Amino acid sequence: MPLLTRLVPSPVFVEIRPGALDALGGILADQRLSASGRIAVAISGGSGTVLRGRLESSLPGADWYEVADGSLDAAVKLAEAMRGGHYDAIVGLGGGKIIDAAKYAAARVGLPLVAVATNLAHDGICSPVSTLDNDAGRGSYGVPSPIGIVVDLDVIAKAPQRVVAAGIGDVVSNISACADWELSHAVTGEPVDGLAVAMARSAGENLLRHPGSLEDRDLLTSLAEALVLSGIAMNIAGSTRPSSGACHEISHALDVLYPKRSAQHGEQVGLGAAFASFLRGERELAGQIADRLRFHGLPVTADRIGFTEAEFTDAVHYAPNTRPGRFTILEHLDLSPSDIRDAYADYVQAVNS
Repeated sequence: MPLLTRLVPSPVFVEIRPGALDALGGILADQRLSASGRIAVAISGGSGTVLRGRLESSLPGADWYEVADGSLDAAVKLAEAMRGGHYDAIVGLGGGKIIDAAKYAAARVGLPLVAVATNLAHDGICSPVSTLDNDAGRGSYGVPSPIGIVVDLDVIAKAPQRVVAAGIGDVVSNISACADWELSHAVTGEPVDGLAVAMARSAGENLLRHPGSLEDRDLLTSLAEALVLSGIAMNIAGSTRPSSGACHEISHALDVLYPKRSAQHGEQVGLGAAFASFLRGERELAGQIADRLRFHGLPVTADRIGFTEAEFTDAVHYAPNTRPGRFTILEHLDLSPSDIRDAYADYVQAVNS
């Protein structure tokens, strides 16, 4: 009998524990990724310099590169600066912007990347995508996923709570994204990868039902693990489909239309997930998502992140333009601005009742 198997793309190692940051040199050597210690470390110019002072003596063979911001230009400059350095690997040490810039730079120079996250704001720590600011606002670029993930829970516990909460919004939005994917399968025949859906949805459901608060170490562990699972799900699917549906289209539209005013990514996609679930007629799920977002201090209505009803309506109407070819509840309903305004008013009343 033939044995059918499937290769699942995933990180070579994942370290989620207290004290992982100070053990970074040993982790890289143990994984045979950089026995020589010749690594390039990308950091921010602010908190990154503090981390450099903490780690420099334990990484004697490392060269340190400050990344100006999370823009495409900064990522390209980082790649050019590291080119020819004869490194074994690149380490992205910081938040989402630094890791996304480092992922893009690593792809350009053909080196493996280790993501060392200092916050858990979104699923970029393990995803095959770099989200970078560009002249058009913000763009998503396909890149190889990190070969290793390191999350120090002691460091994460000191991150601003708003940033941690945003990560929860990003993971919970998986539930809506998977529902949009299944809707597309039913309406258009688009293939669905059941394994990717199972991983992404399970990650979202775990955070949706987790009773812990933002100070709870078990919640932080669950969030870190869920972000890794989300990234692996995207690798399995070969796209962002398991984690990106109407929720992300709405967020991208806010980024494009109001680039100077957009909120945290996880705040926007969490709101988008609750509203998209409402549009799909899943009123109970929309309420559950809204309740969990509110529990963690996340916005459930547009005014909480500085957008008027009219601005949010325009963003929802524009949203399908951000992902041409992707079918979600927004493409399925093809609502007019007045229809969106009425639906949003009903949604606001439902989640505030």
